[in-house]
Amino acid sequence: MRVLAAMSGGVDSSVAAALMVEEGHDVIGATLKLWEGPDGAPPAQGCCTLSDSEDARRVAARIGVAYYVLDATKEFRSGIVDPFIADYLQGRTPNPCIECNRVIKFDHLLRWARDLDCDLVVTGHYARVIRDDGGFRLLRGIDRNKDQSYVLSMLGQEQLRMLRFPVGSRRKEEVREIAAGLGLRTADKPDSQDICFVGDDYRAFLRREVPAAARPGSVVDEDGSVVGRHDGVVDFTIGQRKGLGVAFGEPRYVQEIRPASATVVIGRRGAARFTGLRMAHPSWVAGHPPAPGPTHVQIRAHGEPLPAILEDDARTVWFSDPQDGVASGQTAVLYEGLQALGGGTITETLRE
Repeated sequence: MRVLAAMSGGVDSSVAAALMVEEGHDVIGATLKLWEGPDGAPPAQGCCTLSDSEDARRVAARIGVAYYVLDATKEFRSGIVDPFIADYLQGRTPNPCIECNRVIKFDHLLRWARDLDCDLVVTGHYARVIRDDGGFRLLRGIDRNKDQSYVLSMLGQEQLRMLRFPVGSRRKEEVREIAAGLGLRTADKPDSQDICFVGDDYRAFLRREVPAAARPGSVVDEDGSVVGRHDGVVDFTIGQRKGLGVAFGEPRYVQEIRPASATVVIGRRGAARFTGLRMAHPSWVAGHPPAPGPTHVQIRAHGEPLPAILEDDARTVWFSDPQDGVASGQTAVLYEGLQALGGGTITETLRE
């Protein structure tokens, strides 16, 4: 079987490619170039650095596979980066990784795989694809602490048909042991933690891209009283506690962001809990919407699934218990046990 292995330069994708070689497949390694620095130079941090592509190239040489770099920088800029900036300017908290998987990364990888007559695409994601009579099911990875089914939940059945995640049935420690045993240079490489094109400071990124993002405004309490000032609403997300620029006897949290007036509303924990949410344009990786009724919804990449009720419209979800920090722009993903069913972008937070 001919396999296209996506290689980011990290340990997980390195081992995924190596496992395919060990199984006897004809493997082609590829790095998807998504981002570049000023004047087309490789960025100093985040994804697509020189060190990442060099690590991927050397791993490919070590395991004996051909290696290519595939350029998607223009599509990534227009499809992911520009909407990310626009969302923050509108007071939303976007999840660019999910959108990238949906419209950029896997779309390009699968297209190139077909052009190269590949049967499968493999990546280093911690998730599993299981085939049954009803199609394909996306399941959580065995290592719950590393599970990435949430960020893959907007894919479709046709995409799942050609995808495999070889490390999804292993724990992280085992993956590193395999890499070390094969002499891969990425065996001890730290995991990436940040949004790939932003680095470790999204505020600085936004200010570089849009200087007008630094528009000062007021910080107000639940009663509308001004309690402080800020340097731009892009510095805040719903549920944020640190960096508010004000001091009280007990913690305060961001409850609402009003970009039109450059106002940030803060309050005590629980003062603005949400009882539900509404999603836009839900996508069902399971192949069909789930039946209305009891379900579980995950509203953060590393959050726990929350008991909830799905309405008949397959867009409205009510929490069994009110929740803090539900942010427009984030993604709500429904689960049935270990299976990710799909979901959509949160466009409205609800209170009964």
